[in-house]
Amino acid sequence: MAARPVVSVRGGGPARARKAATIRTAVCAVVAALLAVAAAPPPTPATPANPAKIPTVFLGDASIGGYGIAPVDQNALLCVRAAENLPDVIEDQLADQSVLLDIRADVSCAGAALHHVWEEQDLGGGLTAVPQKRALKKETRLVVASLGAGTAGLGQVLKQCSARLRGTEGAHLPDAPVDPDSPARQCRSYFTAGAGKAWLAGRFERTEKDLDKLFSEIGGESPSADTVLVGYPRLVPKDRTRCHAALPDGGSPLADVPEEAWDLLDEKVQAPLNTLMAKASKRHGAHFVDLYAATGGTTACDGTDRGVGGLLEPSGVTLLHQRLPWYLWANETGRDGNGDAVARSIAAMYGHGPA
Repeated sequence: MAARPVVSVRGGGPARARKAATIRTAVCAVVAALLAVAAAPPPTPATPANPAKIPTVFLGDASIGGYGIAPVDQNALLCVRAAENLPDVIEDQLADQSVLLDIRADVSCAGAALHHVWEEQDLGGGLTAVPQKRALKKETRLVVASLGAGTAGLGQVLKQCSARLRGTEGAHLPDAPVDPDSPARQCRSYFTAGAGKAWLAGRFERTEKDLDKLFSEIGGESPSADTVLVGYPRLVPKDRTRCHAALPDGGSPLADVPEEAWDLLDEKVQAPLNTLMAKASKRHGAHFVDLYAATGGTTACDGTDRGVGGLLEPSGVTLLHQRLPWYLWANETGRDGNGDAVARSIAAMYGHGPA
């Protein structure tokens, strides 16, 4: 067996001794490092960071606020805002798709028109709601709005076409008939000729201008925000005969609105409003959710499948020991279905789910 070489420091002087000490130190360091690596636990997979929450503000009328759905948010009684409304459904559905909202404000209020985004809203009794745009901040990154029906005059058209709405049953609908001297039964002819036709055309002109201003106001207050404009669910189906069927409580889906005016509500009011909202959204680079196109089978005339409370059907809300009636706003079924549709659209904006 060959003899192992012996490192001797004798006769080599101080330099040789220092060199040997350096070698021993380096060897010890390498051995210690190898032992440390062997003893260390295996690395754990990196945990993905939680997706950032999106600072979000909701603007709107009863369509966002959930008028008629119980219980009512005690902090928004005068706006008749539901405790669980459209924003809640949207937030929950988006969370399932890993899109997390940080809802900074929901200032939706029944009776709001487009101009209430930049002007105060009269709530009666000398009380007002501040302009909704005050909820918008520089850090807001998503704005979801649903407004336009009030500006287009849907409530006034309904009161022009319903004698019952002109009485105490319409007390919570903050609108007046366009011409109280013209009988409700003649409302279709009223709106298709003369002063009524001109009035309706004027409402759409105002709506178009106010939609443009809505997007301008949002851009001014929250320049980095994505904007989603939500349309309204369809009220009257294409097949009008379905509106002859009684509601579960025995009432008529469109109350006493004359049959010849059913197409007026759909073709002369709601469809043009939907088109205006879609075009304004495209013009301003916003995202439009077309609920009108998606809800033809859940109108007020669709019985147990209806997603809209029938006109003057008792809602789920009781105020001062009196049940509030529906004024063709989404019920719980409609809220959930509409919320799902909006959530899918928003998720697609952020790259989740189908476009």
